[in-house]
Amino acid sequence: MSLSGSYNTTVKSPMGDQSGTLTVVDNGDGTFSGNMAGAMGSMDVEDGKVDGNTLTWKMQMTVPMPMTLDCEATIEGGTLAGNVNAGAFGAMPLTGEKAA
Repeated sequence: MSLSGSYNTTVKSPMGDQSGTLTVVDNGDGTFSGNMAGAMGSMDVEDGKVDGNTLTWKMQMTVPMPMTLDCEATIEGGTLAGNVNAGAFGAMPLTGEKAA
């Protein structure tokens, strides 16, 4: 099963819900690439790994402050659920649905 596709996502952050689009490109070798685009710009997936239907990756946030985000999400059917760990801000829930 390929996890590739675009997912309409919401991150519940201290600044309110942040909507975005997570693009996943499953490379078929246990890695994936892609990006997360939203109101605060676009961040590329770094060090993307695929383990079954679980994705782990990092992103470099620049707005409102520079920070490395550690992300994890599990995809089941067309839904995505996980967390974005933002250092001192802790883990923020990440949810999404695959775009048609």
